Amino acid sequence: MNRVKTLDPSDLLILLSVSRTGRYVDAADSLGVSHTTVSRRISALEESLGVRLFTKWGGQWELTEPGKHVAGVAAEIEASLDGLSLTGLSNPQVSGTVRISSTAGFAAYFLSGALGPLLAKHSGLLVEVVTATRRATQQRPGVDIEIVVGKPHVVSAEAIWLGDYDMGLYANESYLGEIDNPESMQELVRHPLIYFVDSMLQIDDLNRARSHFPELRTRFASTDVFVHLEATRGGTGVGLLPCFIADRYSDLIRVLPERFQRLSFWLVCRPPPLRSTAIREVVNAIRREVTRRQAELLPLSGAPAASSA
Repeated sequence: MNRVKTLDPSDLLILLSVSRTGRYVDAADSLGVSHTTVSRRISALEESLGVRLFTKWGGQWELTEPGKHVAGVAAEIEASLDGLSLTGLSNPQVSGTVRISSTAGFAAYFLSGALGPLLAKHSGLLVEVVTATRRATQQRPGVDIEIVVGKPHVVSAEAIWLGDYDMGLYANESYLGEIDNPESMQELVRHPLIYFVDSMLQIDDLNRARSHFPELRTRFASTDVFVHLEATRGGTGVGLLPCFIADRYSDLIRVLPERFQRLSFWLVCRPPPLRSTAIREVVNAIRREVTRRQAELLPLSGAPAASSA
């Protein structure tokens, strides 16, 4: 294994800023440095690690797969640095109300785990969660943090990549027993697909996930992923479900496991609220929880890369 050159931790924070803004110029503005400094430090980081961290796509810089891994490590470092101000003998309390808009699946399985220890530590903290499957907006009155699917295009807001997750096809064990487990997409086309309502789906990445299976016809649709889950468990048809939800249920079986779609969760926070101690602590707790549980989000990481998004 090649020895990695000594890294400058500040380069990792520059990488995070570029990943959130998508542009060297915007990252430079947010960091108070020059565009050339950002470019030079990213090049130095890539040279030290021996991998490409960004690729140009649609006029913006997007993280490569190695870049996403490095960004996850950098986010942990950033969260630790942010937490320094709240450590020490005084053990100051965090108080106030933090309102979060999140997809239902992420809220159910990740927010509770992320925020439980924080709420236990700070009795004056209140977190309110509204579940919705929608894109981030330039302004969301009354909401401090948004958890969305797919990279958001927002101005005057901080977009933070949390992590990727896999979606696959699932069916109830009894349902498959009656029809024989399909071994090809051609054998699956006559079975109902369970997914979101096309006309009400605002998330481009979720639309792309559906288009990854063009042979299948949606015949049971809902705006709620947990309706998809229970309809699949009840034998209504084949569900296109997040693996981190479906894999929890022993009565569900993966159908055509080589076919899957990879999406990503992003966190959006407006700069002024991000300076709030309570909101910053909630953001850091969410980041740590997602990093800790990457294996649940990406159970198919060993599958062929060509099948992913």
